[in-house]
Amino acid sequence: MTSGSTAPNLAQIMLRGVVVHPLTSRTDNRGTFTEAFRREWGLEVDPVQWNVVKSDKGAMRGVHLHPRHTDMLVVTGGHATIGLHDLRSGCATNGMSATFDVSGDDMCAVVIPSGIAHGFLFHEPTVTIYAVSRYWDVEDELAVHWAEPGLGIEWPFVPNLVSERDASAGSLSALVAQLTPYQPIGRSDR
Repeated sequence: MTSGSTAPNLAQIMLRGVVVHPLTSRTDNRGTFTEAFRREWGLEVDPVQWNVVKSDKGAMRGVHLHPRHTDMLVVTGGHATIGLHDLRSGCATNGMSATFDVSGDDMCAVVIPSGIAHGFLFHEPTVTIYAVSRYWDVEDELAVHWAEPGLGIEWPFVPNLVSERDASAGSLSALVAQLTPYQPIGRSDR
């Protein structure tokens, strides 16, 4: 599912736990002010680290999966397509995918829970701020090749900038095998 130039609404994101929270900008003759995060919004992320990422046109970041931490991101300038695939065993949306666009023109906070594979394809030079609920740890950084057919992610174009790590990422079955020790047993509430 894809949305155009407006921020996706919660109804469009069908994967359980993924939240898209519209942000309100206030503009005056000096520019724009936008709150990117307030704990009272209840976005189910408690950031311990914030990062700023600048991506070039045609760049692909991912597809990554974090078995232990939640991401929250805001595109502050530019345009990206986000692709998601739920790999949480026992979750009602396990095996489902979603694709949608976000932009700095219509900012929103996107929360991606652990266990959801996610990638970002940039249509133009883009700046993203993102928060994580746990500090960076190499063991919490799993990957699958962005073009893996089993993900069911329909990218709008083929990226021309992919990191060596992402270009050599393995198959979906290899990712599922890596994820297995982190899966909950007998839970269906995720």
